[in-house]
Amino acid sequence: MSTQDSNADYRRFCATAPDDFPVFMQDWYLDAVCEGGTWQVAISEKHGQIVGVWPYFLKKKGIWRYIAMPKMGKLMGPYVLPAHRKISSETRILQDLITRLPKGLAAFEQDCNYSFQNWMPMYWQGFSQTTRYSYTIDLTSPPEALWAGMDSDYRRKIKIAQENLVVRHDPSIQDLYDVCMLSFTRQNLKIPFSFDYFNKIYMAFEAHHACEKFFALDKKSGKIYSAGYLVWDKNKAYGYMGGDDPEFRSSGSGLLLVWERMKYAQEILQLPTFDFMGSMLKNIEPSRRYFGAVQQPYFRLQREWSPLWKWGKSLLR
Repeated sequence: MSTQDSNADYRRFCATAPDDFPVFMQDWYLDAVCEGGTWQVAISEKHGQIVGVWPYFLKKKGIWRYIAMPKMGKLMGPYVLPAHRKISSETRILQDLITRLPKGLAAFEQDCNYSFQNWMPMYWQGFSQTTRYSYTIDLTSPPEALWAGMDSDYRRKIKIAQENLVVRHDPSIQDLYDVCMLSFTRQNLKIPFSFDYFNKIYMAFEAHHACEKFFALDKKSGKIYSAGYLVWDKNKAYGYMGGDDPEFRSSGSGLLLVWERMKYAQEILQLPTFDFMGSMLKNIEPSRRYFGAVQQPYFRLQREWSPLWKWGKSLLR
């Protein structure tokens, strides 16, 4: 099957995918996020029906072809239909998908979706795995329980923020980007992606009615203190991006927007789960737990074939 045929089949699969198929594996999301390379897909079939898929982002640097995560990519990896997740059939499907990955790669690194739990076939083929964690909140509890499950200091700060700030959705996508990039500017860090790149992703979500912007503004001045971005699929709402104006971090505006996004996911979208999308960073991780979130493990798969690639990476460390 050609790459063009595989991608066309994958687009048809995405249109009718099960509820636990993450939005970050949708073809239209991959179209938007895979900048600087091409997305392709390995497909496994049984009796002419697709039973497993494995989209990947293929890049080239010099003489090397490699698979990596896009800048704003999340939760890719192999996906097997729920009806085929019994260990015997799932293992056969995953083994088949491995054989359909490109040959002659220098390296592979990918963060996998939550439904992928059986990485044994990859181990047999020389891949390594690192368990990473996101944090999720069960939204099936009533709002009072969510509020009570939060750290008391967070509740106090949110109440203060509610007195001084107003939450709105109408400021522009440029405003969202600018606020979220302020923390990088403050630390003299390189901006990780351009506005044009983020706007392309935003337009893809907007076209599929799968996103909302959130802003915390000072009631008197109208100054934007914090901004947040919520995206969703049939199963989860995700805190895809957020940021604060460093000058106003003590206002509680960032905490207020997390709470507002949680409420929006529960009350408006009526979804069962809110996903913080990380973080593994030691200074950020507690802020997830303080909201009452619990760990959600996922796998990072890696393999390096090229000795020259390994040597080049060692020089960059």
